Amino acid sequence: MHANSHPSGLGLIKLQCFIASMLSMICLFAPVSSFFNAATLRILSAATLCASYYFFTRWMLISHRAKQINKTKLSDQVNSPTADRSAGADYLVVFASQTGYAEQLAQQTYTSLQQAGARAELIDIAELQMSALVKYKHVLFLVSTTGEGDAPDSAAGFLGQLNDQPSTLTSLRYAILALGDRHYKAFCAFGHQLDQALHKQGAQRLYDLLEVDNGDEAALRHWQQQLGQLTGNTSLPDWHPAQYENWRLVERRLLNEGSAGNAVYLIRLQPPSQTNSNSWQAGDILEISPRRPHDDTAWPHREYSIASIMQDGVVELVVRQAFQADGRPGLGSGWLNLYAELGAPIAARLRSNRSFHAPQAGTPMILIGNGTGIAGLRAHLKQRQQHHQDQNWLIFGERHRATDFLFEDEITAWQTQGLLQRVDLAFSRDQEQRLYVQHQLTAAATEVQSWVDRGAAIYVCGSLQGMAAEVDASLRDILGDTRVEQLREQGLYRRDVY
Repeated sequence: MHANSHPSGLGLIKLQCFIASMLSMICLFAPVSSFFNAATLRILSAATLCASYYFFTRWMLISHRAKQINKTKLSDQVNSPTADRSAGADYLVVFASQTGYAEQLAQQTYTSLQQAGARAELIDIAELQMSALVKYKHVLFLVSTTGEGDAPDSAAGFLGQLNDQPSTLTSLRYAILALGDRHYKAFCAFGHQLDQALHKQGAQRLYDLLEVDNGDEAALRHWQQQLGQLTGNTSLPDWHPAQYENWRLVERRLLNEGSAGNAVYLIRLQPPSQTNSNSWQAGDILEISPRRPHDDTAWPHREYSIASIMQDGVVELVVRQAFQADGRPGLGSGWLNLYAELGAPIAARLRSNRSFHAPQAGTPMILIGNGTGIAGLRAHLKQRQQHHQDQNWLIFGERHRATDFLFEDEITAWQTQGLLQRVDLAFSRDQEQRLYVQHQLTAAATEVQSWVDRGAAIYVCGSLQGMAAEVDASLRDILGDTRVEQLREQGLYRRDVY
């Protein structure tokens, strides 16, 4: 039960109070000659006023008790972690809330973790002790920003405590959901300050900070999808089901025939005819609502990086076939790759992904990715081709060149045309010693420094586990941690990883 809800009996009390009040009004204003004499009306009026006062008082009392019950339930959930308690928890959920919204989302996060079978604790940041924080390996922060970039009142002293700590958080992995409003100049400022302070103390990011603009439900669904990835349970229902439109599946083409890995398909979807459904740009996401044959269940959504641009007239996705632990096809990939028939409607919606939009015109780009991560990079290259921006460097990796060089013809043509000034490929299984994109990055360290000195933006798309983390480590070795953090703050180091 949320703190703003009431027991079902309160509705009846409200109704009784309302009826009594209406009777009182009728008695006060009805003509004396209507049904009763004046004396009778005065008695009836007094009686109904007393009834109104009784029911109103009873309503207020029960409402107060309901709030106390909710507060007690919340205090049962919100723990003050101790060394003994934290030793048995997988996740600590911390909220810093000014109006109660971050607290509400933290409760939903806590509940989702429990439903996924994870051991979790929930705490107000005001109650969080640094001595307890260092005992956790995974901490999820849900924090709001108030005023012109200020921390919530409950978090006023936390950053100071954190900055006074020696670098003792090297074993901590964290994620931050930052709530804010873009109408304010210092959008999500406290979330970013917290992110920088934790990183400075040696903590490692589970995911890049996720900004939520004025309660954006798409961002909250993305947070929930990340929770599913963390816990391995991606079947929990969405907190905020979206309104989807019917797109049409017009093409499905296998891209890696003969591959030793799972099949990868190019999926082409025709958008609905409405104008507002046709607007997207490089970096954006398509959410789909997956289905299973002969099953009307509303399964949780799935997200895919868009591999095309508006001028193509269709949304293109690059979807690797996934399988669940029991061997069944994954929800999203099974629906798009196997079950949906050509011409079938696909429930989908576009989602703006500001954190992966293009840099300013004229900015050189280093695009790094592996596997299906080529989707987001391809969209950027197509968009830059439209604007005649040719300072581009692609670093791409897969298993075998013969079967897994996704979009080989396009990439080769872009290289010939000069759109791609440089291409470095890493096919991990084509030689005895494994070769990955981070190795190519390290081998070209001098060139990376030169491109960054010229103002280049670094965009990474693909798998979070493995590739993205290793690329990040390589960049910090090449450029230094301070420079990489500066690039992040300037919007010149962006990632779309999953």
